[in-house]
Amino acid sequence: MSEPARKRELGRGERVLPGVFRLRLPLPWPGVPHGNAWAIRAGDGVVLFDTGYYTPPGPGEPGSMFQLERALAMCGLVVEDIRLVVCTHAHSDHYGQAGAIVERTGAELWMHPKYEHMSIEQQDPEATLERRIEVARQSGVPEEPLRRYAAEREHHESGISAVLAPDRELLPGVVVNTDLGPWSVYETPGHAPSHVCLFQPERRLLISGDHLLGRISLFFDFGYSPDPVGEFLGSLSVVERLGARLCLPGHGRTFTDVLAHIDGNRELVAERLEKVRGAILAPLTGTGEPLTAFEIVPRIFSDELATHGGPWMLSETLAMLTHLQVVGQAECVGDNPKRWSATTHATA
Repeated sequence: MSEPARKRELGRGERVLPGVFRLRLPLPWPGVPHGNAWAIRAGDGVVLFDTGYYTPPGPGEPGSMFQLERALAMCGLVVEDIRLVVCTHAHSDHYGQAGAIVERTGAELWMHPKYEHMSIEQQDPEATLERRIEVARQSGVPEEPLRRYAAEREHHESGISAVLAPDRELLPGVVVNTDLGPWSVYETPGHAPSHVCLFQPERRLLISGDHLLGRISLFFDFGYSPDPVGEFLGSLSVVERLGARLCLPGHGRTFTDVLAHIDGNRELVAERLEKVRGAILAPLTGTGEPLTAFEIVPRIFSDELATHGGPWMLSETLAMLTHLQVVGQAECVGDNPKRWSATTHATA
């Protein structure tokens, strides 16, 4: 039997608090069908926190701007009400429509300055693809999956309407003013080098982007910082100290058990690190040879390596290995492909 057709997602909007509106916007990714933007009242308009993924209109497809318009209309708003665009980080599902919105409204864009992980890819997508394939090859991925990946990515849409530098850099000390009060900026790298969270202290509201999600899930934009896993753990501590009581996440519904989500992320990181340690201990115990990252992946993830999941899982595995290397518990013992072993210290 053929697979059932995927349900078509539509932009939806809802009020979650007075002056706070969740805009649920469609995404083209299996397993991640939509993401959130947040419109918050500010004077005679709104501040838009994140923008959704950009797709141009096409035959039978209205495009992502239509989806944003639809979601806003359900909240009694229009695109022209947007006075400021604030992006939690420079991934396509959070920054993708920024250029189109800014062009249409004249609003400013505020974002963290470390957005090279996005701009480099957009400026030279072919070189970025070649780099990713080479990293995968050095990680032990066979040639046939690499050829399939390259073919799939050849005509891949970026989901970004335009590369815009921010009008203001989102750094600690910057405040975003709304009718609910001021929102302070906290740097929370790990998921991406450009990631920030925004906190409204009087109401104890947290706009978390992809740092905290309703479903405990990890993703690291590997290759743009020395230790994304270590950064992510540090960022969890930053957010923990805020004492937020309601989280407005980048995907899924709002949630109040913020501390439980922080602990859940720590536990998942610890679990994955322990599995990686177990895999790379074999050479020291005489029970096996050093492994490539590709060989380690199925020892961490029980899921079958679906086409869309394989690169995600490999990136996370490389991030975990890099963190263990940074803390002195793993070492790279080969080249082309790279192989990994635990250090003698790691067995103590």
